[in-house]
Amino acid sequence: MSKDWQAVSAAIKSRLDELDMTQAELSHRAGVALETVRELQHNLRPRRRSPRTLGAVSEALGWPSSHLAAIADGQSPDDPDAGDPVLSELDRINETLTHITARLDAIERQLADGDGRS
Repeated sequence: MSKDWQAVSAAIKSRLDELDMTQAELSHRAGVALETVRELQHNLRPRRRSPRTLGAVSEALGWPSSHLAAIADGQSPDDPDAGDPVLSELDRINETLTHITARLDAIERQLADGDGRS
């Protein structure tokens, strides 16, 4: 599976703007070469990157170390619980309970209307 370096680039650009941080500051904080930051930010020379490099840049930008690697893999790092089968099942249970509650409310209204007619 190829990596989505364009998405990584967009995430870095956006985050640098949010933090009002320069490439030099990011390079210093992450402990990586300025050229590496430039390549990542502008998607120059897309190539395999060390997990340490992506982790260091992620952390320097205030993200979990796996953030940029997840973006490169096409995942949404905003939701670390995405795909969790237990949470998916809880969502289904919640939908079912919401449906049952709506039906009970309708039945109560019908019973209340029936009591008022007597």
